[in-house]
Amino acid sequence: MNKKEQNLRKQICDIGKNLFNKDFVAANDGNISARLSENEILATPTATSKGYLTPDAIVKLDLDGNILEAKEGVKPSSEIKMHLRCYKSMQNCNGVVHAHPPHATAFAIKGEVLDKATMPEVVIAMPKIPLAKYGCPSTEEIPDSVEPYFNEYEAVLLENHGALTWGKTLMDSYFNMERLEYIAKLTFITREIDGERELPKERIDELIELRPKYAK
Repeated sequence: MNKKEQNLRKQICDIGKNLFNKDFVAANDGNISARLSENEILATPTATSKGYLTPDAIVKLDLDGNILEAKEGVKPSSEIKMHLRCYKSMQNCNGVVHAHPPHATAFAIKGEVLDKATMPEVVIAMPKIPLAKYGCPSTEEIPDSVEPYFNEYEAVLLENHGALTWGKTLMDSYFNMERLEYIAKLTFITREIDGERELPKERIDELIELRPKYAK
């Protein structure tokens, strides 16, 4: 096993622990994957708490979902189909995270897109979090529902389900999940105090002009 694979396996475990400790997942919920090579990915196993992952439990697959390497009796997450669709459809996608962060999932259950320009960080980094229509887990319905948002967004709410994020690196995909939940949490809190307000249009336009600078 080369150094890159060792590092990715460990990073998947670290991210799993972060998701668990932040209450972004409960019990065996959620799944994480990372691109290892052009046609290989590493993914979390099914029926395993993300807070207690070990590097040797991570499964290696090809982009058709065939298991290339796994411990005896260990299978990849049953929701691997949406991960595979991300990698097949986006060449620059190198990490995918699926979780159920409470505030974001509440908006997914409500069926609401998060698109209010409330903070500079929101306008620059994640101005809109779209809502992918409901799909039955473990089927092609979820990949079909999220694919329209590829290459334009890096995070979507999954209607009545949770959230899915992806990125140019595995850490990017995890940070996108953190940002998504932070936006949802702030939206919830400000509504509790009747304080949700958007920035003035001229200030929003100003921030939009700054996006290329921060994207480098």
